[in-house]
Parts: sequence; C-alpha cells; structure tokens
Amino acid sequence: MQKTAFVTGGGRGIGAAICRALAADGWRVIVHYHTSEAEAKSLAGEIDGVAICADLRDETQIAEMFEAAGQVTLLVNNAGVCDYGLFTDLSSEVWREIFAVNVDAIFHCTQQALRHMLEVKAGVVINISSIWGMVGASCEVAYSTSNAAVIGFTKALAKELGPSGIRVNCVAPGVVQTNMLETFTEEELETIKSETPLGILGEPTDVAHLVAFLASDRGRFITGQVISPNGGFVI
Repeated sequence: MQKTAFVTGGGRGIGAAICRALAADGWRVIVHYHTSEAEAKSLAGEIDGVAICADLRDETQIAEMFEAAGQVTLLVNNAGVCDYGLFTDLSSEVWREIFAVNVDAIFHCTQQALRHMLEVKAGVVINISSIWGMVGASCEVAYSTSNAAVIGFTKALAKELGPSGIRVNCVAPGVVQTNMLETFTEEELETIKSETPLGILGEPTDVAHLVAFLASDRGRFITGQVISPNGGFVI
C-alpha cells in the first residue's frame, strides 16, 4: 500500500524540494498551498501528487483540508513566515501572524494527522524550524521565538508519542537560498558565506534530502532530535 505524505507550504522553495524528494522515494505526496496555486498545481502534476489549498491561520480550513486528504502517514510541517525589523517596531498584529502560521498551524495540523497515526501506531512528523530557533537572530525576534517554540514542541511530542511508534523530529536549516533571502543584499549574502565554514549557502535540496532520510525506515531509531543543515554556521 502506498504511503501518503502531507507537506504544508509545499508549492515552492524548501517545501517543493521536499515534495520532489519524497515522491522520488515512492511517497504519494499531498502538496498544501495557500497563495502559490499555480506552482503547487504544477508540482502536483509533475510528481503525480495532489494539491490542496487552505489558510493555515484558520483551524476550520485545516480540519477540512485533512478530511479531504484522508489518511496521512507522514506530516511535514514546513509552512512558515518571517519578519525583519527592530523589536521595538514589532507590532502585536505581526507577532500574532507569525505565531499563527509558524506555531499554531503546526499544533492544528499535527493533531489532525495523529488521528490516523495513533490508530495504526505508526507515522512520522517532521517539523521545519530554523537555525534562528536554536540561537536567535537580531532583528528577527518573533521569527526566532516562534521557531524555538517548534523545537520545544518537537522534543516534548516525541517523548509522548514514542510509545505509540510515532517518530517526531525537527530540521532547523541555516541560511538557504529561497525567497526569504530577497531582502538581503549580495554583500550581506557574501558576508554570511564568509562566516560559514563550508563557504556556501544552502540549497532547498539540502533540506529535502535530510527530510526524506528522516521519513524513511533508515531513520527508524531517530526521534526527538533537532538536526541543523547549516554548513557549520552553528556548531
């Protein structure tokens, strides 16, 4: 029986790379999107998957999305938003928006996916956090805090679900070349490279290959871990 993977924010960037990597490993992939409709549907056609839309800030839409998706064996909580600016300029509206997508959505999506996983006592949850959830980033307080919450969520849930045969891990990438870097200048990116021992920025496939490994039986003895592909930026 073909296993089903559900990837939030799967239409582009790291999410799209994860969808492709999982499909290559034989997973049936459900590509969630909110605004990237054309990209998600094109990707779904490419990998013989299914594209499904929902606003992850809306608990009702999340429930309806999982009802339509059916039984999920693997959940990759990848969707996320960020904000740059001084903490003193950070509004409560932006703070709540970041937590709604980066934290609350993971809570709701995971609860939905666990309904089937707990029945069969098997499954995998992989949460995509960030290196900044591990060490914090200046001018990204809300983003860093939300990703730190994802790390705590991962560790606690792994302990709770381990006896049920369900693995929960976290991938916390370093600086990866996606649309989140659009606000950085070439000079700033070169500075980041120079501060990275490997001297390079990450690619979405670097994250995707790790997710595919953790999702497979090759990662059967790994749970509750935070793995950070970051080129040595943080060791």
